[in-house]
Amino acid sequence: MIRIIKAAVLALAMLMVITVGYRATIYKLDNLKQAQLDASPITAKMRQTQLDCLARNIYHEAGGEPFEGKVAVAQVTINRAASGQFPGDICRVVYQKNIVYERVLCQFSWYCEQASVKKPMNGPVYTESMEVAKKVLLEGFRLASIKDALYFHGDYINPGWKRERVAHVGRHIFYK
Repeated sequence: MIRIIKAAVLALAMLMVITVGYRATIYKLDNLKQAQLDASPITAKMRQTQLDCLARNIYHEAGGEPFEGKVAVAQVTINRAASGQFPGDICRVVYQKNIVYERVLCQFSWYCEQASVKKPMNGPVYTESMEVAKKVLLEGFRLASIKDALYFHGDYINPGWKRERVAHVGRHIFYK
C-alpha cells in the first residue's frame, strides 16, 4: 500500500514539474515573440511606402490585366526583393536602374518613361492595384506557378532570354 502511495505521489510531483516547466517555457516564448514584434524594423510608414511602390508597379505593368496577372507582377516584385540578387526593399526593386554599355536600363520599363506616365491616371485601376498589393504583401496571397519567378515580359515581344519559363499569366510570360 505504501508503495502505491509513493508511486502516486511521485507521479503527481512529476506531473506538476512538467506542467510548471511547460508553462514557464510558453511564457518565455510569448515574451520573446512580443519582443521581436516590438523590435521589428518595419514601421507602419515603411509598410505603406512599400505598398505604394508595389501598387504603382502593378498599375503600370499589369493595370489592364485580370486579378491573376496583377498578382503575378506583384509576386515577381516581392520575389526579387527576397532573392538576394536584387535590392532587398520593394521600392528599390521597382525603381532600380542599371547602366549597360552607357545606357540606363530600368528593371521595369514604365519607370524609364516620361514622368507624367508614372503618375496613376485611372483611379479605379489604381485602387484595384492597391488592393492586389495589400493581398500579396500583407496577406501573403501567392500563385503557385510564380513562386520562383524573377523575370517577366509581355507575350507580344521576344527578348530572346535563355531563362527557364515557368508560367504564362494574362499577357505576360514569367521566368526563373
